[in-house]
Amino acid sequence: MNLEMGLYQQQTMKLVMTQELRQAISLLQFSALELSEFLEEQALENPMMEIEERNTALKDEPVYNMPVMWHDEPSEVQEKEEEQSSPFDRIKDDRERISDYLIQQIRFLPGSEDDKRVLTHMARNVSDSGYLEGTYEETAALFPITEEYYEAYVSKLQSLEPAGIGARSLKECLLLQLERQSPRNHFAEMLIKDHLEDLAARKWKQIAKNLDTSLEEIQQVYDDVQKLDPYPGSSFGGGDHPGHLYPDVYVERDGDRFVVRLNNDGLPKIRMNRQYRHLLETKEEGEATEYAKKKYKQLVWLLKSIDQRQQTIRNITEAIVHFQHDFFEKGPSAIKPLTLKDVAEEADVHESTVSRTTNQKYVQTPHGLFELKYFFSAGMNNSTGEQTSTFVIKSMIKDLIAQENKQKPLSDQKIAEYIKEEHDISISRRAIAKYRRVLNIPSSSKRKRY
Repeated sequence: MNLEMGLYQQQTMKLVMTQELRQAISLLQFSALELSEFLEEQALENPMMEIEERNTALKDEPVYNMPVMWHDEPSEVQEKEEEQSSPFDRIKDDRERISDYLIQQIRFLPGSEDDKRVLTHMARNVSDSGYLEGTYEETAALFPITEEYYEAYVSKLQSLEPAGIGARSLKECLLLQLERQSPRNHFAEMLIKDHLEDLAARKWKQIAKNLDTSLEEIQQVYDDVQKLDPYPGSSFGGGDHPGHLYPDVYVERDGDRFVVRLNNDGLPKIRMNRQYRHLLETKEEGEATEYAKKKYKQLVWLLKSIDQRQQTIRNITEAIVHFQHDFFEKGPSAIKPLTLKDVAEEADVHESTVSRTTNQKYVQTPHGLFELKYFFSAGMNNSTGEQTSTFVIKSMIKDLIAQENKQKPLSDQKIAEYIKEEHDISISRRAIAKYRRVLNIPSSSKRKRY
Protein backbone atom coordinates (compact mmCIF):
# COMPACT_ATOMS: atom_id res chain seq x y z
CA MET A 1 0.00 0.00 0.00
CA ASN A 2 1.41 3.38 -1.03
CA LEU A 3 0.62 6.40 1.11
CA GLU A 4 1.30 9.63 -0.74
CA MET A 5 1.25 13.08 0.76
CA GLY A 6 0.10 16.05 -1.27
CA LEU A 7 -2.30 18.99 -1.56
CA TYR A 8 -5.71 18.26 -2.99
CA GLN A 9 -8.83 20.39 -3.60
CA GLN A 10 -12.12 18.97 -2.42
CA GLN A 11 -15.53 20.63 -2.72
CA THR A 12 -17.92 20.03 0.19
CA MET A 13 -21.15 21.53 1.47
CA LYS A 14 -21.31 22.49 5.13
CA LEU A 15 -24.02 24.17 7.18
CA VAL A 16 -22.59 26.92 9.35
CA MET A 17 -24.64 27.80 12.43
CA THR A 18 -24.25 31.58 12.50
CA GLN A 19 -25.12 33.69 15.53
CA GLU A 20 -28.13 35.09 13.66
CA LEU A 21 -29.42 31.59 12.87
CA ARG A 22 -29.02 30.55 16.51
CA GLN A 23 -30.98 33.62 17.55
CA ALA A 24 -33.80 32.84 15.11
CA ILE A 25 -34.05 29.27 16.46
CA SER A 26 -34.02 30.56 20.04
CA LEU A 27 -36.84 33.02 19.34
CA LEU A 28 -38.93 30.19 17.93
CA GLN A 29 -38.49 28.19 21.13
CA PHE A 30 -39.26 31.07 23.51
CA SER A 31 -42.63 31.34 25.18
CA ALA A 32 -44.31 34.77 24.99
CA LEU A 33 -43.00 35.73 28.44
CA GLU A 34 -39.46 34.51 27.67
CA LEU A 35 -39.49 36.46 24.39
CA SER A 36 -40.59 39.62 26.18
CA GLU A 37 -37.77 39.26 28.73
CA PHE A 38 -35.26 38.56 25.93
CA LEU A 39 -36.28 41.70 24.05
CA GLU A 40 -35.89 43.81 27.18
CA GLU A 41 -32.36 42.42 27.62
CA GLN A 42 -31.57 43.19 23.97
CA ALA A 43 -32.77 46.76 24.44
CA LEU A 44 -30.24 47.20 27.27
CA GLU A 45 -27.39 45.94 25.06
CA ASN A 46 -28.35 47.72 21.83
CA PRO A 47 -28.57 51.53 22.01
CA MET A 48 -30.30 51.61 18.60
CA MET A 49 -33.22 49.61 20.03
CA GLU A 50 -35.99 51.07 22.14
CA ILE A 51 -39.03 49.36 23.66
CA GLU A 52 -42.11 51.54 23.46
CA GLU A 53 -43.79 52.34 26.75
CA ARG A 54 -47.35 51.13 26.93
CA ASN A 55 -49.75 53.70 28.30
CA THR A 56 -52.90 52.25 26.81
CA ALA A 57 -54.60 49.60 28.90
CA LEU A 58 -55.69 46.32 27.38
CA LYS A 59 -59.25 46.36 28.63
CA ASP A 60 -60.71 43.74 26.34
CA GLU A 61 -58.07 41.05 26.80
CA PRO A 62 -59.36 38.27 29.08
CA VAL A 63 -57.33 36.34 31.63
CA TYR A 64 -57.25 32.60 30.97
CA ASN A 65 -56.93 29.84 33.52
CA MET A 66 -55.01 26.79 32.34
CA PRO A 67 -56.61 23.36 32.86
CA VAL A 68 -54.76 21.32 35.49
CA MET A 69 -54.29 18.34 33.16
CA TRP A 70 -54.99 17.64 29.53
CA HIS A 71 -58.00 15.46 30.21
CA ASP A 72 -59.87 18.01 32.32
CA GLU A 73 -62.51 20.06 30.57
CA PRO A 74 -61.09 23.58 30.06
CA SER A 75 -62.52 26.10 32.47
CA GLU A 76 -64.59 28.94 31.09
CA VAL A 77 -62.83 32.13 30.14
CA GLN A 78 -62.68 34.44 33.11
CA GLU A 79 -62.81 38.00 31.85
CA LYS A 80 -61.40 40.81 33.96
CA GLU A 81 -61.83 44.45 33.07
CA GLU A 82 -58.73 45.53 34.99
CA GLU A 83 -56.48 48.13 33.43
CA GLN A 84 -52.89 46.96 33.17
CA SER A 85 -49.81 48.53 31.61
CA SER A 86 -48.89 45.21 29.99
CA PRO A 87 -50.51 41.77 29.76
CA PHE A 88 -47.39 40.31 31.40
CA ASP A 89 -48.19 42.32 34.55
CA ARG A 90 -51.01 39.85 35.12
CA ILE A 91 -48.74 36.82 35.07
CA LYS A 92 -47.98 35.90 38.65
CA ASP A 93 -44.35 35.16 37.86
CA ASP A 94 -43.05 37.46 40.57
CA ARG A 95 -45.26 36.12 43.33
CA GLU A 96 -44.10 36.33 46.90
CA ARG A 97 -42.08 33.29 47.93
CA ILE A 98 -43.03 31.28 51.00
CA SER A 99 -39.77 32.21 52.75
CA ASP A 100 -40.56 35.94 52.34
CA TYR A 101 -44.05 35.38 53.74
CA LEU A 102 -42.61 33.59 56.79
CA ILE A 103 -40.03 36.34 57.41
CA GLN A 104 -42.81 38.93 57.41
CA GLN A 105 -44.59 36.97 60.16
CA ILE A 106 -41.38 36.54 62.16
CA ARG A 107 -40.91 40.32 62.35
CA PHE A 108 -44.10 40.63 64.41
CA LEU A 109 -43.38 37.72 66.78
CA PRO A 110 -42.52 38.46 70.42
CA GLY A 111 -38.94 37.63 71.35
CA SER A 112 -35.40 38.92 71.15
CA GLU A 113 -33.61 39.99 67.98
CA ASP A 114 -31.30 36.97 68.37
CA ASP A 115 -34.32 34.65 68.29
CA LYS A 116 -35.65 36.38 65.18
CA ARG A 117 -32.28 36.07 63.45
CA VAL A 118 -32.29 32.29 63.99
CA LEU A 119 -35.91 32.00 62.83
CA THR A 120 -35.20 34.17 59.78
CA HIS A 121 -32.28 31.92 58.85
CA MET A 122 -34.50 28.86 59.16
CA ALA A 123 -37.28 30.52 57.14
CA ARG A 124 -34.82 31.07 54.30
CA ASN A 125 -34.18 27.31 54.37
CA VAL A 126 -37.86 26.51 53.75
CA SER A 127 -38.21 25.17 50.20
CA ASP A 128 -40.83 26.34 47.71
CA SER A 129 -42.87 23.25 48.56
CA GLY A 130 -42.95 24.35 52.21
CA TYR A 131 -40.54 21.87 53.82
CA LEU A 132 -37.68 22.83 56.14
CA GLU A 133 -34.33 21.97 54.61
CA GLY A 134 -31.10 21.87 56.57
CA THR A 135 -30.18 20.27 59.87
CA TYR A 136 -29.43 21.18 63.46
CA GLU A 137 -25.71 20.81 62.79
CA GLU A 138 -25.84 23.35 59.95
CA THR A 139 -27.78 25.83 62.08
CA ALA A 140 -25.54 25.30 65.13
CA ALA A 141 -22.51 26.13 62.98
CA LEU A 142 -23.91 29.65 62.59
CA PHE A 143 -25.67 30.18 65.92
CA PRO A 144 -24.64 29.02 69.43
CA ILE A 145 -27.75 26.91 70.20
CA THR A 146 -28.35 23.49 71.65
CA GLU A 147 -30.39 20.79 69.93
CA GLU A 148 -33.18 21.38 72.45
CA TYR A 149 -33.35 25.08 71.54
CA TYR A 150 -33.22 24.17 67.85
CA GLU A 151 -36.34 22.02 68.19
CA ALA A 152 -38.05 24.90 70.01
CA TYR A 153 -37.25 27.18 67.06
CA VAL A 154 -38.62 24.55 64.66
CA SER A 155 -41.87 24.45 66.64
CA LYS A 156 -42.08 28.25 66.52
CA LEU A 157 -41.54 28.19 62.74
CA GLN A 158 -44.19 25.51 62.33
CA SER A 159 -46.70 27.64 64.25
CA LEU A 160 -46.69 30.21 61.43
CA GLU A 161 -49.08 30.29 58.48
CA PRO A 162 -49.93 28.31 56.43
CA ALA A 163 -50.59 25.16 58.43
CA GLY A 164 -48.02 22.43 57.78
CA ILE A 165 -45.22 24.82 56.94
CA GLY A 166 -41.69 24.00 58.10
CA ALA A 167 -42.30 20.25 58.30
CA ARG A 168 -39.40 17.88 57.76
CA SER A 169 -41.43 14.99 56.38
CA LEU A 170 -44.82 14.32 54.84
CA LYS A 171 -46.00 12.70 58.07
CA GLU A 172 -45.05 15.78 60.11
CA CYS A 173 -46.68 18.06 57.53
CA LEU A 174 -50.01 16.22 57.71
CA LEU A 175 -49.93 16.04 61.51
CA LEU A 176 -49.31 19.79 61.79
CA GLN A 177 -52.42 20.43 59.72
CA LEU A 178 -54.56 17.94 61.64
CA GLU A 179 -53.49 19.46 64.97
CA ARG A 180 -54.91 22.83 63.94
CA GLN A 181 -58.35 21.45 63.11
CA SER A 182 -61.18 22.15 65.49
CA PRO A 183 -62.37 19.87 66.90
CA ARG A 184 -59.23 17.76 66.65
CA ASN A 185 -59.53 14.25 65.23
CA HIS A 186 -57.22 12.27 67.50
CA PHE A 187 -58.02 9.01 65.71
CA ALA A 188 -56.86 10.48 62.39
CA GLU A 189 -53.70 11.82 64.04
CA MET A 190 -52.95 8.38 65.45
CA LEU A 191 -53.45 6.74 62.04
CA ILE A 192 -51.11 9.22 60.33
CA LYS A 193 -48.50 8.85 63.06
CA ASP A 194 -48.45 5.05 63.22
CA HIS A 195 -50.01 3.73 59.98
CA LEU A 196 -49.41 6.32 57.23
CA GLU A 197 -47.76 3.92 54.76
CA ASP A 198 -50.46 1.26 55.16
CA LEU A 199 -53.17 3.92 54.88
CA ALA A 200 -51.67 5.26 51.64
CA ALA A 201 -51.32 1.70 50.29
CA ARG A 202 -55.02 1.15 51.11
CA LYS A 203 -54.31 -1.75 53.43
CA TRP A 204 -57.48 -0.74 55.23
CA LYS A 205 -58.62 -4.24 56.19
CA GLN A 206 -55.30 -4.91 57.91
CA ILE A 207 -55.44 -1.58 59.78
CA ALA A 208 -59.07 -2.12 60.81
CA LYS A 209 -58.27 -5.61 62.11
CA ASN A 210 -55.22 -4.41 64.07
CA LEU A 211 -57.10 -1.48 65.63
CA ASP A 212 -60.41 -3.33 66.04
CA THR A 213 -62.34 -0.68 64.14
CA SER A 214 -64.51 -0.54 61.01
CA LEU A 215 -63.42 -0.13 57.40
CA GLU A 216 -65.74 2.88 57.13
CA GLU A 217 -63.80 4.76 59.82
CA ILE A 218 -60.47 4.04 58.13
CA GLN A 219 -61.90 5.11 54.80
CA GLN A 220 -63.24 8.36 56.31
CA VAL A 221 -59.79 9.24 57.65
CA TYR A 222 -58.32 8.52 54.22
CA ASP A 223 -60.85 10.89 52.63
CA ASP A 224 -60.06 13.58 55.21
CA VAL A 225 -56.33 13.26 54.62
CA GLN A 226 -56.90 13.75 50.88
CA LYS A 227 -58.15 17.26 51.68
CA LEU A 228 -54.86 18.23 53.37
CA ASP A 229 -52.07 19.97 51.47
CA PRO A 230 -48.88 17.91 51.13
CA TYR A 231 -47.05 20.98 49.73
CA PRO A 232 -48.17 23.98 51.84
CA GLY A 233 -45.71 26.33 50.13
CA SER A 234 -46.78 25.57 46.57
CA SER A 235 -49.46 28.30 46.49
CA PHE A 236 -46.70 30.91 46.72
CA GLY A 237 -44.10 31.91 44.12
CA GLY A 238 -41.36 29.62 42.90
CA GLY A 239 -43.60 27.09 41.20
CA ASP A 240 -43.10 25.86 37.66
CA HIS A 241 -46.08 27.62 36.15
CA PRO A 242 -47.56 31.08 36.45
CA GLY A 243 -51.15 31.35 37.64
CA HIS A 244 -52.36 32.77 34.34
CA LEU A 245 -51.35 32.28 30.72
CA TYR A 246 -51.95 34.31 27.61
CA PRO A 247 -52.48 32.72 24.20
CA ASP A 248 -49.88 33.18 21.47
CA VAL A 249 -52.59 32.65 18.87
CA TYR A 250 -56.39 32.60 18.61
CA VAL A 251 -58.56 30.25 16.56
CA GLU A 252 -61.97 31.86 16.01
CA ARG A 253 -65.06 30.85 14.10
CA ASP A 254 -65.86 32.89 10.99
CA GLY A 255 -69.06 31.57 9.49
CA ASP A 256 -68.52 27.93 8.59
CA ARG A 257 -64.74 28.07 8.89
CA PHE A 258 -62.08 28.77 11.51
CA VAL A 259 -59.52 31.55 11.18
CA VAL A 260 -56.16 31.93 12.93
CA ARG A 261 -55.22 35.28 14.50
CA LEU A 262 -51.88 36.01 16.15
CA ASN A 263 -51.77 37.68 19.55
CA ASN A 264 -49.23 40.38 18.70
CA ASP A 265 -50.55 42.56 21.53
CA GLY A 266 -48.72 40.31 23.98
CA LEU A 267 -45.29 41.35 22.64
CA PRO A 268 -43.43 44.59 23.38
CA LYS A 269 -43.43 47.25 20.64
CA ILE A 270 -39.90 47.87 19.30
CA ARG A 271 -38.66 51.00 17.54
CA MET A 272 -35.33 52.59 16.63
CA ASN A 273 -33.89 55.14 19.02
CA ARG A 274 -34.11 58.53 17.30
CA GLN A 275 -31.15 59.96 19.23
CA TYR A 276 -28.76 57.66 17.33
CA ARG A 277 -30.38 57.93 13.89
CA HIS A 278 -28.04 60.75 12.82
CA LEU A 279 -25.08 58.35 13.07
CA LEU A 280 -26.59 56.25 10.27
CA GLU A 281 -27.21 59.27 8.05
CA THR A 282 -23.80 60.89 8.40
CA LYS A 283 -21.16 60.37 5.71
CA GLU A 284 -18.33 60.69 8.19
CA GLU A 285 -16.38 57.54 9.05
CA GLY A 286 -15.45 56.65 12.61
CA GLU A 287 -15.82 54.13 15.42
CA ALA A 288 -19.16 55.60 16.53
CA THR A 289 -20.60 55.36 13.01
CA GLU A 290 -19.37 51.78 12.52
CA TYR A 291 -20.77 50.79 15.92
CA ALA A 292 -24.15 52.37 15.09
CA LYS A 293 -24.33 50.55 11.74
CA LYS A 294 -23.46 47.24 13.41
CA LYS A 295 -26.18 47.66 16.05
CA TYR A 296 -28.66 48.75 13.38
CA LYS A 297 -28.04 45.54 11.43
CA GLN A 298 -28.60 43.53 14.64
CA LEU A 299 -31.89 45.35 15.19
CA VAL A 300 -33.07 44.70 11.62
CA TRP A 301 -32.19 41.00 11.93
CA LEU A 302 -34.00 40.78 15.27
CA LEU A 303 -37.16 42.31 13.79
CA LYS A 304 -37.01 39.90 10.85
CA SER A 305 -36.56 36.95 13.26
CA ILE A 306 -39.57 38.02 15.31
CA ASP A 307 -41.68 38.37 12.17
CA GLN A 308 -40.54 34.93 11.00
CA ARG A 309 -41.36 33.46 14.42
CA GLN A 310 -44.89 34.86 14.33
CA GLN A 311 -45.48 33.71 10.77
CA THR A 312 -44.24 30.20 11.61
CA ILE A 313 -46.62 30.01 14.57
CA ARG A 314 -49.46 31.08 12.29
CA ASN A 315 -48.62 28.54 9.55
CA ILE A 316 -48.28 25.63 11.98
CA THR A 317 -51.50 26.57 13.79
CA GLU A 318 -53.34 26.73 10.45
CA ALA A 319 -52.01 23.25 9.64
CA ILE A 320 -53.26 21.96 13.01
CA VAL A 321 -56.68 23.52 12.39
CA HIS A 322 -56.75 21.80 8.98
CA PHE A 323 -56.18 18.36 10.52
CA GLN A 324 -58.16 18.90 13.75
CA HIS A 325 -61.22 20.65 12.29
CA ASP A 326 -63.56 18.29 14.17
CA PHE A 327 -61.95 19.27 17.47
CA PHE A 328 -62.58 22.98 16.88
CA GLU A 329 -66.12 22.15 15.76
CA LYS A 330 -67.16 19.67 18.46
CA GLY A 331 -64.55 19.76 21.26
CA PRO A 332 -61.90 17.45 22.81
CA SER A 333 -63.94 14.30 22.26
CA ALA A 334 -63.47 14.70 18.49
CA ILE A 335 -59.67 15.07 18.49
CA LYS A 336 -57.88 12.90 15.91
CA PRO A 337 -54.46 11.22 15.82
CA LEU A 338 -51.84 13.64 14.53
CA THR A 339 -48.06 13.51 14.15
CA LEU A 340 -45.36 16.15 13.82
CA LYS A 341 -44.65 14.81 10.34
CA ASP A 342 -48.23 15.45 9.18
CA VAL A 343 -48.10 19.09 10.26
CA ALA A 344 -44.54 19.57 8.97
CA GLU A 345 -45.57 18.46 5.48
CA GLU A 346 -48.68 20.65 5.50
CA ALA A 347 -46.78 23.73 6.72
CA ASP A 348 -43.74 22.95 4.53
CA VAL A 349 -41.25 23.02 7.41
CA HIS A 350 -39.01 20.48 9.18
CA GLU A 351 -40.41 18.32 12.00
CA SER A 352 -37.96 19.89 14.46
CA THR A 353 -39.42 23.31 13.61
CA VAL A 354 -42.91 22.03 14.46
CA SER A 355 -41.61 20.63 17.75
CA ARG A 356 -39.93 23.92 18.71
CA THR A 357 -42.91 26.00 17.67
CA THR A 358 -45.53 24.03 19.58
CA ASN A 359 -43.56 23.95 22.85
CA GLN A 360 -44.89 26.41 25.47
CA LYS A 361 -47.16 28.07 22.88
CA TYR A 362 -50.86 28.33 23.70
CA VAL A 363 -53.90 28.65 21.48
CA GLN A 364 -57.26 30.03 22.56
CA THR A 365 -60.01 27.94 20.98
CA PRO A 366 -63.81 27.98 21.26
CA HIS A 367 -63.33 25.12 23.76
CA GLY A 368 -60.69 26.71 26.01
CA LEU A 369 -56.95 27.34 26.17
CA PHE A 370 -54.61 24.53 25.05
CA GLU A 371 -50.91 24.11 24.47
CA LEU A 372 -50.25 23.48 20.78
CA LYS A 373 -48.59 20.17 21.71
CA TYR A 374 -51.99 19.01 22.96
CA PHE A 375 -53.12 18.31 19.40
CA PHE A 376 -50.47 15.65 18.71
CA SER A 377 -51.13 12.05 19.66
CA ALA A 378 -50.83 8.53 18.34
CA GLY A 379 -53.87 6.58 17.20
CA MET A 380 -55.43 3.13 17.38
CA ASN A 381 -57.33 1.37 14.60
CA ASN A 382 -60.75 -0.24 14.84
CA SER A 383 -61.87 -3.18 12.71
CA THR A 384 -62.68 -0.91 9.73
CA GLY A 385 -59.26 0.75 9.80
CA GLU A 386 -60.53 4.05 11.22
CA GLN A 387 -58.17 5.62 13.75
CA THR A 388 -59.07 6.98 17.17
CA SER A 389 -56.75 9.31 19.09
CA THR A 390 -55.20 7.99 22.28
CA PHE A 391 -56.50 11.20 23.91
CA VAL A 392 -60.04 10.04 23.18
CA ILE A 393 -59.26 6.56 24.52
CA LYS A 394 -57.92 8.11 27.72
CA SER A 395 -61.11 10.14 27.96
CA MET A 396 -63.14 6.92 27.60
CA ILE A 397 -61.16 5.31 30.43
CA LYS A 398 -61.61 8.35 32.63
CA ASP A 399 -65.39 8.46 32.03
CA LEU A 400 -65.82 4.73 32.63
CA ILE A 401 -63.98 4.89 35.95
CA ALA A 402 -65.91 8.01 37.00
CA GLN A 403 -69.21 6.16 36.47
CA GLU A 404 -68.21 2.77 37.90
CA ASN A 405 -69.64 1.20 41.03
CA LYS A 406 -66.97 2.10 43.59
CA GLN A 407 -67.80 -0.98 45.65
CA LYS A 408 -67.03 -3.11 42.58
CA PRO A 409 -64.59 -1.05 40.50
CA LEU A 410 -63.80 -2.06 36.92
CA SER A 411 -60.64 -4.03 36.30
CA ASP A 412 -58.35 -3.08 33.41
CA GLN A 413 -59.52 -6.16 31.54
CA LYS A 414 -63.19 -5.17 31.95
CA ILE A 415 -62.42 -1.67 30.63
CA ALA A 416 -60.63 -3.13 27.60
CA GLU A 417 -63.60 -5.42 26.89
CA TYR A 418 -66.07 -2.54 27.18
CA ILE A 419 -64.10 -0.34 24.74
CA LYS A 420 -63.94 -3.26 22.30
CA GLU A 421 -67.67 -3.92 22.60
CA GLU A 422 -68.90 -0.31 22.51
CA HIS A 423 -66.34 1.37 20.23
CA ASP A 424 -64.92 -1.56 18.24
CA ILE A 425 -61.36 -0.73 19.31
CA SER A 426 -59.08 -3.58 20.27
CA ILE A 427 -56.86 -2.54 23.17
CA SER A 428 -54.87 -4.71 25.54
CA ARG A 429 -55.19 -4.81 29.30
CA ARG A 430 -51.58 -3.60 29.56
CA ALA A 431 -52.37 -0.54 27.42
CA ILE A 432 -55.33 0.28 29.68
CA ALA A 433 -53.06 0.03 32.72
CA LYS A 434 -50.51 2.31 31.03
CA TYR A 435 -53.09 5.00 30.17
CA ARG A 436 -54.63 4.72 33.64
CA ARG A 437 -51.24 5.45 35.22
CA VAL A 438 -50.79 8.45 32.91
CA LEU A 439 -54.14 9.72 34.20
CA ASN A 440 -52.96 9.21 37.80
CA ILE A 441 -55.82 6.79 38.44
CA PRO A 442 -55.07 3.98 40.91
CA SER A 443 -55.78 0.32 40.20
CA SER A 444 -59.21 -1.20 40.84
CA SER A 445 -58.11 -2.65 44.20
CA LYS A 446 -57.12 0.83 45.37
CA ARG A 447 -60.30 2.47 44.03
CA LYS A 448 -62.58 0.17 46.02
CA ARG A 449 -64.85 1.83 48.56
CA TYR A 450 -66.53 0.29 51.61
